[in-house]
Amino acid sequence: MSITELDVVDDTEIASQERFRTVPSPSRRRFLAPLLLPVFLSALLGVWGIRRDETLWHDEAVTLGLASRSLPDLWQTLGNIDAVHGAYYLLMHGLFGLFGTDLLVLRLPSVLAGVLAVAGVTALGVRLSGTRAGILAGLSFAVLPDVQRYSQEGRSYSLVCALVVWATYLLVSAVLGCRAPVIAERRSSMLPWIAYGALMLAACILHQFAAFALIAHAVALPAYARRPWACTALLVAAGVAPLAALGMAQSGQVAWIDGVTGSEYQIFAILVSFAIVLSYLASSGNAGKVSPELPFSLRAIALPLFILPTALLMLISLYKPLYVERYVLYGLVGLALLLGAVLDRVPELGRNLRVTAVILVALAIALLVPESFKLRAPESRSDNVTDLAITLSREYAPGDGILYLSVKRRAWSLAYPSVNRGMFDIAQELTPAASHGLYGTELPSSQIRARMRSSPRILVVTEPEGHRVESSGTEQMKERVLAEHFTKGRTIRINGARVIIYEPRTTATQAELVVP
Repeated sequence: MSITELDVVDDTEIASQERFRTVPSPSRRRFLAPLLLPVFLSALLGVWGIRRDETLWHDEAVTLGLASRSLPDLWQTLGNIDAVHGAYYLLMHGLFGLFGTDLLVLRLPSVLAGVLAVAGVTALGVRLSGTRAGILAGLSFAVLPDVQRYSQEGRSYSLVCALVVWATYLLVSAVLGCRAPVIAERRSSMLPWIAYGALMLAACILHQFAAFALIAHAVALPAYARRPWACTALLVAAGVAPLAALGMAQSGQVAWIDGVTGSEYQIFAILVSFAIVLSYLASSGNAGKVSPELPFSLRAIALPLFILPTALLMLISLYKPLYVERYVLYGLVGLALLLGAVLDRVPELGRNLRVTAVILVALAIALLVPESFKLRAPESRSDNVTDLAITLSREYAPGDGILYLSVKRRAWSLAYPSVNRGMFDIAQELTPAASHGLYGTELPSSQIRARMRSSPRILVVTEPEGHRVESSGTEQMKERVLAEHFTKGRTIRINGARVIIYEPRTTATQAELVVP
């Protein structure tokens, strides 16, 4: 049969094949209408308390410091550290250049990405399980505490989540296109695969662990769609491979990550059990497929997307600790889809079950309200570099020296370089900017010791009590000199750090000192 004959299909053949065609695209109004309420809620939660009392935490200070550097400096820095976040820093560099470095400029991209992610969850739920289920899924996703947190944070995780959810939506379109029997349709069916691949590549460039979503997608695919998916996935892998290789070479930067704890395994096991129960409830009614023409159910996509990224990251962490839950934030998309499908079934239940479901939802909302307020407080983050900067600027006097027992605490200077410029950092050789790094470089131990001995007063910055402090030979030397030649004075405790003031010992005190 010639190409011409293939392109010409008679009406009878088209009619017989009509049931295999892609589900007709909804009108723009029908597509947008279900998104309005979830998008409004997400935007409202995003701008509520976005300034967080004008404070920053460590990772946001890093974003502000690195993205504010000149392009040549930033490029050279990414060759040394944080290449995995390089695309995000370049994006923020452009925004800072256009709009300045205000907190709104730092955090609004994540707010907008959170809104897009909620819209994507809603659209995906509508397509797979119906309008009401989609709206409920979008609302559920918007109020999840981790989604609220990272939709207000100057990091890349919200953007990655938005890209993954819309890539998942396009995957559904791409798989539907694989079933189109007409040659003209097969040509156009490549477009969703191209768009899917482009979004997944962008997500993986922003954060390499977005690649776990590809594996979750593979599990959900029907057999006839695996070949085009494999070709797309290989192209995505090839595109991100150089960046992944550079990230592996810089993996020493994440040495701070501990192994997965027993409580983290337990929490994940509980959540997986909860998701499996939800998937059973969702599939037992009309929440499985919104149309018999859809190639897979909501359950087939949602369950792997929720479970696999976290499970794979935990598995890798047995070899090298890399598990941090925000790295796979997009997995919550699967949980929200299941929640929406189950909540959609509540009106179908008996009276007693409906009342129970309403009580459970009300209880969940009651628990979410105080958690939402807490997320907008500075104490919700693991540290507060703004408070540290204020404390040091208040306590520092001319002639004092600042000594870091934890070099990570220098991160405040990335966000407030003008404040740091007038302070004497006893151990520092090169500043973070001059060293093209995060925390700068330190002098040899002998020079640090000499500077410490000549300081009239030292402001020591270290970790909170009970937290691990670097135990290198240099850090041990610093602690030894402080113990032998200085007296510990006031301790100022702030979120994520302590500032301890040391005064030199008097001659009489030194004479009484017995060193074991």
